[in-house]
Amino acid sequence: MGAGRTDAGVHAVGQVMSTPDAPDDCRPDDVLGALNKLCGPSIVVHSCTAVPDEFHARFSARSRTYIYAVLDSPYGDPWLAATVMHHRGAPLDVDAMNEAAGHLVGAHDFGSFGRRPEPDASAERVLYELRCERQGALIRVRARANAFIHQMVRSLVGTLVTVGEGRRRPEDMVGVLEARDRAAAGPVAPPHGLCLVSVEYDAGWSRPLDPAFQPFDRGK
Repeated sequence: MGAGRTDAGVHAVGQVMSTPDAPDDCRPDDVLGALNKLCGPSIVVHSCTAVPDEFHARFSARSRTYIYAVLDSPYGDPWLAATVMHHRGAPLDVDAMNEAAGHLVGAHDFGSFGRRPEPDASAERVLYELRCERQGALIRVRARANAFIHQMVRSLVGTLVTVGEGRRRPEDMVGVLEARDRAAAGPVAPPHGLCLVSVEYDAGWSRPLDPAFQPFDRGK
């Protein structure tokens, strides 16, 4: 059982899986080695540990963190092409994007930013963090919430990009939220720029990444 599903094309460096069916006498190190032999080169299991019976990778999670990467440059980068969205226009205004993001943080109905799991399901989520950071031509959009509706992060990014391009004002985000209509938001950013970087649990069960690790850096 996974901590969450991702769209086809989305990457993950912090996915968490759990199973209630492991034999009592199995050793985590043996499971780790066996899984890495079975998974193939595109999937790597970094750690394996025993957990209480009540632990569930999905339902025990308190929050999830994603990073979306945008290459803001007239020219592409073949080393990053599979993991970033290439923005070819005028440089994005990251300050305006962060101002817009500030209107979206908090508890809201995010019906304008994704698809509900069921027609009558609630789209209310708590967005704890949404911020953009530029490092040269690379912009990382970091989003952390208690949960996300389908395509929510990609829709948030697509909308913030329209603000960075000057096609929307930061304060327009208030009206987009209130509309609760997918047509009110910007386009859905492509999946390959998105990465699930961590799933957060109560103290003792979180597995934070090495702070020196930066997804989407060339050569990493």
